Amino acid sequence: MTLDQLDDDVVALAREYSRTPHVEVYRRAKELLGIAQAMLERTQVPRQRERGYLAAGRSAAILSAVCFDLGSLPAAVSLARTAALYGQVIEYGPLQAYAHGALAFLAFWSGRPTESLRLVRTAQQFGGLGDTAMTRLFVIEARAHGHLGDQAAAERAVRCALDQGAGRRDELHDGIGGEFGFPADRVAMSNATTHLLLNDADGAEDAATQALHLLSAKPEDQRPLLISTQASADLGRARLLRGDLDGVQDALGPVFEVPTDWRGAGTLERMAAVRAGLTHSDFRGAQEAADLGERIEAFTEASSASRLGGLAPLAVEG
Repeated sequence: MTLDQLDDDVVALAREYSRTPHVEVYRRAKELLGIAQAMLERTQVPRQRERGYLAAGRSAAILSAVCFDLGSLPAAVSLARTAALYGQVIEYGPLQAYAHGALAFLAFWSGRPTESLRLVRTAQQFGGLGDTAMTRLFVIEARAHGHLGDQAAAERAVRCALDQGAGRRDELHDGIGGEFGFPADRVAMSNATTHLLLNDADGAEDAATQALHLLSAKPEDQRPLLISTQASADLGRARLLRGDLDGVQDALGPVFEVPTDWRGAGTLERMAAVRAGLTHSDFRGAQEAADLGERIEAFTEASSASRLGGLAPLAVEG
């Protein structure tokens, strides 16, 4: 396989990520990483090695993302560190920023929001970053502040994420996009989660609704199922905070229809949060809440991540 073909395959996988089942992404990304590493062992030509490191770093980054979606946080962390290292070797800021952003995301997922802030601030200092890269990093920063319960800092980071419009671009986040991109619908979905961490039901509902509206404007074959599913789940969580059980069931309708191969860790965590919320004393004795809770348990049990056996018990955000 030539370096040109390897580059093309990595780019295609990044762009097809949201429309490809997680297990298939894992298989292909692992294969591409192996090919890139084998190429690095066979050449000492500086330009070829630079391209090999870049392909290996991108492949490791994609593999890290899908390992998270499949519920394996240790593998996701290890591969994000690998991507960061490859980016450091070739002094490529966008890859280092993406990888450090992933590590920041994984840090608050592992219960270390202060470490998450340290990592995201390191990521923001790398050179050559476009508006998309900075938007993504501010969104991650907002989530970390949300985990710490710092409403003012979280809201400030959300505003910074929405204010990135200087027209700066980089080849990874903007040129390739796909899993490396961070469009407005993904920003809104993640901001909804931040509002939920702050127990802001209205802000969460507005952001989740905005995400779903933006997604609905896209052609059906271009709507990322992962983002729409998580936005729907967060909409359900927001309505649960307001005690609107009928609204919760309506919001979760599309989530329950998601095939098992697409039920990643982010979706399962959100559904676990709904399940926990249904045990609140306000819903005690409500048959509707009991039935919905049982349905969520069955949804989680049938997920591909659970069947793979790599999913640790889900920590409920908030």
